[in-house]
Amino acid sequence: MEPAESRRPFCALLDVGLIRTTTGNHVFGALKGALDGGLDIPHSDKRFVGFYKEKKELDAEVHLKYAFGGHNGIEALYKKVHAAIQADPTLKKSDKQPPKEHKRYNLKKLTYEDRKAKFISRVATLNSTADNNEDDE
Repeated sequence: MEPAESRRPFCALLDVGLIRTTTGNHVFGALKGALDGGLDIPHSDKRFVGFYKEKKELDAEVHLKYAFGGHNGIEALYKKVHAAIQADPTLKKSDKQPPKEHKRYNLKKLTYEDRKAKFISRVATLNSTADNNEDDE
């Protein structure tokens, strides 16, 4: 048998679907992660963040900055979370209490009897206002 290092990695194709394939799109970040994970995906580096057309090379530092969210100022948070996960990778249950009651943003459906009673009350209100209008005239 051959050693594991000489075997070809799993080969895959990237299907972006309807996503626009502009330079720096998130789909290319996912592609770079898959490549770093060991997949063999046919690609060109020119769509990755940090690729310079003039030099025709990929600047790994710029790409790493974007991968860690350095362009958004959250790189320190990512590093802190990664360090915490590496220190203790066990899953911990959240101490946060579940909400006491579920918030409803839509109206609760009325039963037939409720709808019928609501209709009767509306008709009665309309009749009483119509009777008041007739009395005024």
